[in-house]
Amino acid sequence: MLDSPAPAELSATTQSSRARAVDIGGRQRRQAALALLRCVLTEEFPGHIAVVSSFGVESALILSMVAEIDPATPVIFLETGKHFSETLAYRESLARRLGLRDVRDIAPDAVELAANDPGGDLWQQSTDACCGIRKVIPLSRALSGFDAWITGRKRHHGAERVNLGLVETTEGRFKINPLADWSAEEIATEFRARGLPFHPLALQGYSSVGCAPCTRRTDDGEDVRAGRWAGTEKTECGIHRAPWF
Repeated sequence: MLDSPAPAELSATTQSSRARAVDIGGRQRRQAALALLRCVLTEEFPGHIAVVSSFGVESALILSMVAEIDPATPVIFLETGKHFSETLAYRESLARRLGLRDVRDIAPDAVELAANDPGGDLWQQSTDACCGIRKVIPLSRALSGFDAWITGRKRHHGAERVNLGLVETTEGRFKINPLADWSAEEIATEFRARGLPFHPLALQGYSSVGCAPCTRRTDDGEDVRAGRWAGTEKTECGIHRAPWF
C-alpha cells in the first residue's frame, strides 16, 4: 500500500497548485484586457479613441498596456491646477518611461476660472462646482471628435463602481474599462511583472490620489478611495456621470 503524503508535503503541493492557479488566472486576465484594448484601439475605433488618465496610484498599468499596443494613442490628463507636485512629476517620468507620444495636458478655461474661481478656493465652498470647472467641462471639450475613451476604473474601488462593466455608453460615446474586474492583488502582481514604478504618494499611505486639497492618506482597513473628499458623501468627481455640464 502506498504511503499517504506527509502533511508538510501536502501543504507544499497545495501551495504550489494555488500559486500555479494564480499565475494562470493572471495570464488570462492580462490576455483578456490586452485583447479588449487591441480590439478598440486597432479595429473598432482606430484614430477615434483616447485614454483618460489621472496618472494616479494604479494608472501605470492601463497606460503600460496601451503603450504596448500603440504608444501614439492620445492620453488625456486633466491638469486641474490643484494636483500634488508628485503627481505632475510622475506624469512626466511615466510618460517618458512608457514611450507615450501624445499625452495632452488639458487645463480649465482661464476665462471661466477668473469668473467662477478667482481665488482658487472654490473647492472650499463646493467640491462639485470645482470639479465641474476643472475636470468635467474640460474633459467634455477634450473628448470632442473621439468616439470612445478608455479608463482605468475597477469594481474593487467600491461605491458607484461595484457594478462597472467592461464597455459602457455615455452620451453617445463608448467608455472602455479593461481592468473593471481586476482585484487590487492582481494589479499589484502585474505591476511587479511589468516592473512599473509606483506613484510617489502610494509609498506614503495614499491608496488613491486626486487633487491635493481634497485627498488625504488612507488608514489600514479603509476603502481604497476613502481619502477622496473625506468627510463628505462625494465619491466621484463627475466625469463618469451623464449628462455633462
